[in-house]
Amino acid sequence: MMRVNTGRFLVAAAVSAVLACGVSGQAFAGAREQAKRIHDRIAGVPPSTATLDAMEAKVSSGDAAGAARIAMTAPSFYTTTLKNWITPWTNRDQSVFQPLNDYTATVIGIVRDDIDYRQVLSGDILYIGGSGFPAYSPTDNNLYQALEDQDVNLGDTTKLVASTQSGHTGLPPEATAGIMTTRAAAQSFFINGTNRAMFRFTLMSQMCRDMSRCST
Repeated sequence: MMRVNTGRFLVAAAVSAVLACGVSGQAFAGAREQAKRIHDRIAGVPPSTATLDAMEAKVSSGDAAGAARIAMTAPSFYTTTLKNWITPWTNRDQSVFQPLNDYTATVIGIVRDDIDYRQVLSGDILYIGGSGFPAYSPTDNNLYQALEDQDVNLGDTTKLVASTQSGHTGLPPEATAGIMTTRAAAQSFFINGTNRAMFRFTLMSQMCRDMSRCST
């Protein structure tokens, strides 16, 4: 079976499309200016001189996607850009003003580690804190609040660590379904005794389709 594009490259493609629109009207902008704009939009912070030099070289050689991938190594790409992109998926209000949780952290980890993106809806997968952080709990958000309070670089594989849901929640592996069986998703979407909200909001976040439009 063909491997689906991973979250990392889905993000790179989406960002590259935005950047293409952003720089298309700047025909006279040099490679360095374009590289800086790419970094600013992806990372949300100015690049270091060394990073800008490397990105400029990529842009000059026609590899804008390569420049985008360099920008994606900035810690703020994970802690701010990705978190703000994913967080509205985790709550019924679709608000960005929510703490880091197991749903958000797991998608960030899937993107960071270039994992087959189908795992986001089917995998026995969970991202937890590394050594020195609270243990994962299916009943509270203390681990992820600690990661956020300490402004941990979620791009660091020793701080945000790949694990399994079955190893931490008591669910058998065959009963796990990626983000749908995380604590944060269950708290937000398993309501009123039905699976309707979970199905609807998963369609909206992952398929860009609302239930009211599925038959059209």
